[in-house]
Amino acid sequence: MEVSEHYGFEIQEMRMAPDHVHIFLSFAPRYSIAKVVGMLKSISASEIFEKFPEVKKEFWGGEFWEDGYFARTVGDKVTADLIKRYIKYHRDELHGKQLKLF
Repeated sequence: MEVSEHYGFEIQEMRMAPDHVHIFLSFAPRYSIAKVVGMLKSISASEIFEKFPEVKKEFWGGEFWEDGYFARTVGDKVTADLIKRYIKYHRDELHGKQLKLF
């Protein structure tokens, strides 16, 4: 992803569902989580609307992403490996087999 290279983000795992995206990434401490989420949402929406202008007509108010997001940092109990495994097997969630994070 060009955005991650440009800003020095390291995407370690990513999965897309029909209505949301899971991304596990690392970034420099000069960026806040809110800033990174805002950048990813803004840039990806702009590129989608540029490549597929008909998509914008489908959305109320022309907004591609919802305002909210969930962020979780890595710590003692929730390790990087646990988060990567959760995202990697996210496909099971779509079939009613949610992998438990906690």
